[in-house]
Amino acid sequence: MADIAIQNGVAGEASTATILTLLGRRSIVLVGMMGVGKSSIGRRLAARLGIPFVDADSEIEKAAGMSIAEFFARHGEPSFRSGEARVIARLLESGPQVLATGGGAVMNADTRAAIKAKGVSVWLSADFDVLVRRINKRKNDRPMLQTADPAATLRELLVAREPVYAQSDLTVQSREVPHEAVVTEIVMDLAAFLGGSAPPRDGIGE
Repeated sequence: MADIAIQNGVAGEASTATILTLLGRRSIVLVGMMGVGKSSIGRRLAARLGIPFVDADSEIEKAAGMSIAEFFARHGEPSFRSGEARVIARLLESGPQVLATGGGAVMNADTRAAIKAKGVSVWLSADFDVLVRRINKRKNDRPMLQTADPAATLRELLVAREPVYAQSDLTVQSREVPHEAVVTEIVMDLAAFLGGSAPPRDGIGE
């Protein structure tokens, strides 16, 4: 058993080195709905790979000098989306990194094109029931869900966004397992995709 563990550790290190070599200056860009775990999984993925983790929402809040909820309330969604696109374009100049994006970020065509040019996109997908359970814990932090029926709004957002998310280079299911298990799956898929042994998708910018 010890020999197997050592072999797995060596294989893991080789896989990480391969990913970083093939990634070059590109970013690993996590996309998906609110509540899928982009930030928590992204931090663990960045630590596993030994590269920085950046949360686009946090960077937007720094640039704006206010929370996203406050920005929505003061300036509205169109103004937020415009600023979000600018911040993500700037962040993509600083790879390699793991970049977690907001749920609606890739609905902007310019952002999708920038991610395609300077990143590898990973869609963290999750079942509706999982999302509802997670989001209910932090409903007040979700400007898009400040409606009479948050669950119905969430479903509408999923219907609109999932076809765009599905254009990502890779898709990994976010589910009720330890986050490290999801991170391991992402690392394996990245190694296969970057090494050319996984069938490439059209890309999020298509």
